[in-house]
Amino acid sequence: METERCRILLHVIEEGSLTAAAEKLGYTISGISRMMGALEKEAGFPLLVRSRGGVSPTAECRALLPVMRELVQTAERFDQAAGEFCGMSRGTITIGTSYYAYYRWFARLIADFHKLYPNITIHMIEGTSTELLQAMQEQRADMCIISRRPGAGEWIPLTRDPMLACLPENHPMADASSFPLEAFAEEDFIELYPGKETDNSLMFAAAGVRPKVRYSSSDNYAVYAMVAAGLGIASTNSIIAESFTEGVRYLPVSPPQYVEIGIAVPERERQSPAARRFAAFAAEEARRSRLDEA
Repeated sequence: METERCRILLHVIEEGSLTAAAEKLGYTISGISRMMGALEKEAGFPLLVRSRGGVSPTAECRALLPVMRELVQTAERFDQAAGEFCGMSRGTITIGTSYYAYYRWFARLIADFHKLYPNITIHMIEGTSTELLQAMQEQRADMCIISRRPGAGEWIPLTRDPMLACLPENHPMADASSFPLEAFAEEDFIELYPGKETDNSLMFAAAGVRPKVRYSSSDNYAVYAMVAAGLGIASTNSIIAESFTEGVRYLPVSPPQYVEIGIAVPERERQSPAARRFAAFAAEEARRSRLDEA
């Protein structure tokens, strides 16, 4: 089975559209369509369900996705390893991050890395820590900045970040020294990323606290705007709170709650040469950053 067709199929499924995948990859729509037809002929059954709303994988295709991802990843590792023998590091690295506070740090890191390895392309994605870890485990990402989760593979620690309560600036407890964890069950709560496993949901579950959810949003700015408007309270990481300060107050949660943030990398045997180089580069930069802060 031709790995390039598998790679394109994965992009088509991710985009949900032949047109969007063609634009992203630089192919014509007819070219993408022909390759998908050839791949389906080779497989012996349909791989995509086509409709006016786009395309989606068939049940048989979904069952084959882990194999196809492994095939594409292996081909990428082969190309990168062959490039090493030729004295030219090359390849593509996909990095996920849950915390946009690290965007600037990562951008500087990528810029310095690019000076050393100009033929390595880096692609960034975002999501919750749990979503990105799953993407890494499914080989859709090479590494990710997340809060620590079971199964995170190799771990490069970055910081230990406190969890905070976010209150309207005129809240009766706005000037208190801390906010009791159990109080989240008593006041209107604005939930971020409803229905998803997050640092907030894990904290509340571990403490046996059920927040009194009144509003919810999958957008950080919306949540803090609602808190500032006096619609309720929220909870967040300290590293995220630095970006939202107008009209709100932050208090440490009592008892203190922390999440460990770091870079998760697959086990060494699953790393491509390019990803291995970048992971080592990032680990050294993280070590220097910790020394500078000490």
